[in-house]
Amino acid sequence: MFCDDIWQRTSDLMRAIHEHPFVTALGDGSLDRDTFVFYMVQDARYLEAFAKALAAASVRAGDSADAAFWAQSAHTALVAERELHSGYIDELGDAAKGIATSPTCLAYSSFLQATALSEPYPVIAAAVLPCFWIYQDVGTALLAKAGDDPAHPYAKWISTYSDPEFAASVERAKAITDRLAAAASPDTREAMAQAYGRAAAYEWMFWDSAWRREGWPTAEWLAP
Repeated sequence: MFCDDIWQRTSDLMRAIHEHPFVTALGDGSLDRDTFVFYMVQDARYLEAFAKALAAASVRAGDSADAAFWAQSAHTALVAERELHSGYIDELGDAAKGIATSPTCLAYSSFLQATALSEPYPVIAAAVLPCFWIYQDVGTALLAKAGDDPAHPYAKWISTYSDPEFAASVERAKAITDRLAAAASPDTREAMAQAYGRAAAYEWMFWDSAWRREGWPTAEWLAP
């Protein structure tokens, strides 16, 4: 199956994600609040591009059930997940103001939008899968370590991505991608694998950029 193969191909990357200091600090609750809000601001902006890619998958899907799933997922990305983001950002107040979109956030968003515009449906499905699957995998692992503690400073984040309903959506996205890969030509299947791998790499880069609070090295040369 495609998903089994691609998970194995990216096993070293997944290990690096789980071991990244941002993720480990998120799990044990020690993550600096300003670092977390930087991440949440970037993620809220990224979700706009992610939702557009999901909407493109819905339009391209030849199967009506697939189209409905991707459309509902786009709605969830724009509404349900953004409620989580806005809740944290409102709570953290002025710390969220004036944060520029990071180079990594722009790059990942641009990759998804370019894929949605120029690639066939199976490749779009593979490109959006990491944002489902990797977040669910990380959320589930953090819940196992942190437990269901409402006093944990990032309990809402962990519970969102370890939720059984979210896990069900991940399984649906994987099943669609596996079905598309099974019917694809070898070239399209390899394009799917490359798209998945690139998006998965951006997931690591996204957390790393938040950990570093990545800025633009050229900012001082640009007019406000």
